[in-house]
Amino acid sequence: MTKAEFVDKLAEKGKMTKKQATEAIDLIFNTMADGLVAGEEIAIPGFGKFSVATRKARTGLNPQTKAKISIPETKVPKFTSAKALKDSVK
Repeated sequence: MTKAEFVDKLAEKGKMTKKQATEAIDLIFNTMADGLVAGEEIAIPGFGKFSVATRKARTGLNPQTKAKISIPETKVPKFTSAKALKDSVK
């Protein structure tokens, strides 16, 4: 589902205009992104949990030259789905 399709469904189910639905979606995701950047965990009961995970530094291999390269530690977004969501998808 694309963002446009999501906006259409939200506007229809929420009985709002597409502009209002777009603003709501943007506000929600921007707020979530700001929270993750600040290192916060976002838990939505029945849906899942968003958090920031740290990948340790490691040594990789350049596939073209076969030379070893150093890959630095990075932070990545992580999502863990709730049991209710997993069960509903089954």
